[in-house]
Amino acid sequence: MADNLPVPSSQPIDRAALERVLGRAAELQAGGGDAPEVISEADLIEIGREVGLSPEHLRQALAEERTRVTLAPESGVAARLAGPARAVASRTVAGTPAAVLAALDSWMQREECLQVKRRFGERLTWEPRQDLVGSIMRGVKLGGRGYQLARASEVAATVTSVDASRVLVRLDADLTVARRQRLAGGGAVAGGGVAGGGALALTAIVAHATLLVLPLALIPVALGTGLGYALARGHRAQVSRLQVAMEQVLDRLEHGELKRAPSLLDVLAKR
Repeated sequence: MADNLPVPSSQPIDRAALERVLGRAAELQAGGGDAPEVISEADLIEIGREVGLSPEHLRQALAEERTRVTLAPESGVAARLAGPARAVASRTVAGTPAAVLAALDSWMQREECLQVKRRFGERLTWEPRQDLVGSIMRGVKLGGRGYQLARASEVAATVTSVDASRVLVRLDADLTVARRQRLAGGGAVAGGGVAGGGALALTAIVAHATLLVLPLALIPVALGTGLGYALARGHRAQVSRLQVAMEQVLDRLEHGELKRAPSLLDVLAKR
């Protein structure tokens, strides 16, 4: 197997990345002094050998490190109330970066109602189709699909070589806009309930029927607040569905099911 492995990269690895890579490699192997600030991949492989870690697992850990995107921990009302703004899935599959990205691109455009946004290196991003055909496909759920990935403002794929025959694929989706819309809708519903309750309370005061009408004013307030909260919390279910959709794409990629001849419906959808 060692003869098939690519030549180690000269790209330096910082100390924090080194600790994560070694830890991940040890997890992958499942049985398994001070470090310099940077280290070459060849040196890392040699260090791994000395502690009993296989080059295969070290290379996979390195691939995972290079596709890792550092995100600031979410905090605040939006994250606590509605849930995360991003979804991530990753998988090691057979293939080359170019072939895997091509297969993903074909699938995303053909089956997920997306269009290419940017291409750079071993990373490709898509966004929802904004044309009439795309809107119709999503509206009528053409082909019985829910087009969950099209609910994200951006979907990205990063592909990194593990060895000569395998790559690590990372998919991530940005749901910031969808979450903002959910929160805005929930806030509007809750605000409507409060406004309705306030109007009833004002009527009760003017009509001198406070004891009779004022308790009724609490009903629209409670109803609006509850519905608004439920609407905002619904974002979590949307994130969960999108997460499953990304895992399904990786399942198909892993089993070679992304490639198929386009149907007449696919041809019409591209027009």
